[in-house]
Amino acid sequence: MSGSVTNPTTQFTESQLSAMLVLLADEDPSVHSLIRARLEAGGDAVFQFLERQRVHADPAIRVRVRELLNHRAAHKYDNEFLAFILSRGEQFDLEEAIWAFTLTRFPDASIAAFRAQLDAWAARVKERLLPAATGEEMLLALNHVLFEELGFRGAEEDYYNPANSYVNCVMDSRRGIPISLSAIYLCLARRLGLPVAGIGMPGHFLCRYQTPREEFYIDAFHRGTLLTRADCKRRIAQLAVEYDESQLAPVSNRRLMQRMIANLHLIHKERKQRAEADRLQRYLIALSR
Repeated sequence: MSGSVTNPTTQFTESQLSAMLVLLADEDPSVHSLIRARLEAGGDAVFQFLERQRVHADPAIRVRVRELLNHRAAHKYDNEFLAFILSRGEQFDLEEAIWAFTLTRFPDASIAAFRAQLDAWAARVKERLLPAATGEEMLLALNHVLFEELGFRGAEEDYYNPANSYVNCVMDSRRGIPISLSAIYLCLARRLGLPVAGIGMPGHFLCRYQTPREEFYIDAFHRGTLLTRADCKRRIAQLAVEYDESQLAPVSNRRLMQRMIANLHLIHKERKQRAEADRLQRYLIALSR
């Protein structure tokens, strides 16, 4: 007799679940939707069965099973990210926030692997630093590794691709928008012990290295170009925006995440992708508190 998979409201035998897997891959949307709904209602026990089907021999079943598992995981990570941003202040851990947000969209992403990659890149920069290196020399070494050796660039040809706002995607493609590239720069700078902060300049996001003796603004979108405060003021003037000192002040990690997610929200809203826009809107409301 087949074993059964149960929860308080639903009971399926192993043979029933196996039959439902075949129907899950049916090309008829109504059949697929019905079976998906029944499986989702099955609770933890059914999902434990589905976990064992990640490597199912049938590619179509394998894809649908992973969609179900990822959808459930994304819901879990959605709640965890909301709890994270609601329970912390302005200066929460940026990298922790980035990876928590990443999992809401890519629930099967290997966060440990991405962290290890950042560790390896920072170690590569350290190998090039002399003990008495100036701030400019340290930034140039970081820029050389990130933009010359690793090939990171601004995504000029596909700027509004949502993937350009997710740090894991940017690390894979080596293409991003100013704020996502700056986020990677900040993660590496922290590993190197460099006093670098995010700068939410109007129309563009930068990083700033500052000590009592040196100050540089870093344009990660343009391969780490080093700018002076005067350069930044000229850029602001070109936007026909009246200059204010606050425009070149560091932003908190909370405001950096808010701006990053706001960019994504606008993209999905303009594309009329309501479900995704609504999901991001919930994060923006939580971040605004």
